[in-house]
This record gives sequence, C-alpha cells and structure tokens, in this order.
Amino acid sequence: MNRIELLKHLDAVLGRFLTAVLPSPKLVAFNGCKRVLFIRPGGIGDAVLLVPAIQALQEFYPEAVIDVLAERRNAKVFDLVPVVNRVFTYDRPADFLAVMSAHYDIVVDTEQWHRLSAVFVRFVKAPFKLGYATNERKKLFTHTVEYSHETYEVASFLKLLSVLNPGINTESKKFLTVPDAARESIDKRLAECLSGRFVALFPGASIPERRWGWEKFRALARGLAEINIPVVVVGGQEDHAAGNEIIYGLNGANFAGKTSLAESAAIVERAALLVSGDSGVLHVGVGLGKPTVSLFGSGIAAKWAPFGDSHIVINKNLPCSPCTKFGYTPPCPIGTQCLREITVDEVLNAVMLLIY
Repeated sequence: MNRIELLKHLDAVLGRFLTAVLPSPKLVAFNGCKRVLFIRPGGIGDAVLLVPAIQALQEFYPEAVIDVLAERRNAKVFDLVPVVNRVFTYDRPADFLAVMSAHYDIVVDTEQWHRLSAVFVRFVKAPFKLGYATNERKKLFTHTVEYSHETYEVASFLKLLSVLNPGINTESKKFLTVPDAARESIDKRLAECLSGRFVALFPGASIPERRWGWEKFRALARGLAEINIPVVVVGGQEDHAAGNEIIYGLNGANFAGKTSLAESAAIVERAALLVSGDSGVLHVGVGLGKPTVSLFGSGIAAKWAPFGDSHIVINKNLPCSPCTKFGYTPPCPIGTQCLREITVDEVLNAVMLLIY
C-alpha cells in the first residue's frame, strides 16, 4: 500500500471515527482577517486552481498574511504565488507542529471530500473555520458551503470565500508568476537547443487512464515538424523516456525530469501553446495564460477542463466517461477507449487553429 492509499484508508477509518466524536466548534461572526491559513492537500492541479481564490482574498483584504499548509507533492506550486507568505507541509513534522502552535483569524480547508483535513482544522487555533459541506466533515467547521462536481474548480474555491465577502467572485486569466531565476535559467537552456517558437508537450499523467500515449505524442511532434514547429517535452523523471521517444530524430528538446516545477512553468510560459492530458501541468499552462489543447476522457471536464477562446478541449464523451468519482479513477476495462479515439489529426488541427 503506497502513502496515498494509506492516507485514504486512514481517512475512511480514523477520519470517520474522529469526525463522529469531536464536538462542533462555536459559531462565530466574521471579524476581519489579518492572518489566514489555507489547507490544500492533494496534487498539483488542485493547488494551481486554488491560486485565484488566494489572490482574490489578498485583493479584498490586503493586510492579510496568508500561509498555506500543503504536502510535498504540491507545495512547489506556491513558489509561483508571490502573495503567499509561507508554505508549510503536513508531511514534515516540524511544519505540522508549527501550524498547530500558530494563531490564525481564519482557516480555510479546501479539501473536498476527505475528513482528516477537517479534523486537523478543528484543532487549529482559529475562531473562523471554513470548509465544504460534502459529508459529515461539515460539523467540524463554523461555516460551510456546498460543493458540486459540475462546477469548475476555480469557481468552487472562490465560492468558499463568498462566506467572507460576497464580492469575492472574480478570477484572473493569468494567475501564476514564474520566478526570475527560473525564467533566466530556462531562457539560457532553450537558447542552446532551439530558436523561434515551439509547442510544449506534457505526455504524462498521475494515472494511466489519463495518458494519451507517447506514440501519439510522437506522431503529433512529427506533424508539427512538417510545418517547422519544434516541440519541447516537459514532465517528471517518469516522463523522460517517453520524451526521448517523442523527439527522436526531430528538432526539439526533452526537459522531462531535468527541471524544477518553476522551470517547467518557465518553459510553458515561453511556449506558443501547451498540449496536455488532464493534468496539473495543464492547469499550470492555464495559470500562465497560455493557449492549451487538452485531452479529456476519464476526468470530469466540467470540473477540470479550461474554457475560453484560447483553449480547445477534445473529449469524445463516451457513455462510460467521465468515470472518476470523488477523486478516484477505476482501472479501465476497455483500454481507455475515450483517449484512444482522439486522433493525432484532431490534436494537430486544434494546435494549428490556436497558433495561426
């Protein structure tokens, strides 16, 4: 059992028990926010799409000092968010204890389903405790809002803050900031292997049911090469081998596994466009204000897919999709047909439509 599966098991057993036995906190009136804690467990995507809410709160309450409690796998997202004062990670004991000993005016639990984050909120020293009323976890907050699978995640996070101020309901087209050091490093490295515009490709995904396949990304890269547009592959170390296959014999570069998250963001920022499956990297592209072509199937497009004139979402909308529920995607018994039916020509045409 890996760490994520263990946490889900603990949540189902220990989280359910603690939620049942802990008393509800006293209901309090909102009395301003000079120090705020946002809690964001999970992957990169949720963390990225939380950023407009963090920025909206800062705009309405500019005196607020904002901390974030995340986990190691998504904490680096907040390096792209200058308004965040400090990032703690709950899987580092010293950080966990530091948050427990601190005093906040408001704690905002942005976890949608699991109970342990709500249990933690119950013990944080803050009079105003805000979270989603998705199950019995709601009894551990002073204020709650409803949550829907069919609402874009950015809007769901902004809805949380409507309890503090009904005017907090806007979002920015560009809401991530690449640090200067990352941008300068990538500019130098890109200049050594490419010139002119390029398309960024992210072939990876956290689960197999969201991967289009390196073979199709390779065919897409060949199609782009025919119109003199090179590609740059981004991703983690697990995507490096696929990246090598994608650019083999072509004018391009494979940075998968060779960059930090901030440096990957710098590559996407410099790209003409990003092609990605349903992934955290896709949301980084959206946060940087870049055009995207995204490939959806198992994931809930209403919740995760970007929208607007600069984004094209390709989704076959098969009867069995989306199959993800409450953050869990089951193994596909038909070989991820929803993605297999997306052709290279469809993606190539979408790319050309956005960059020409």
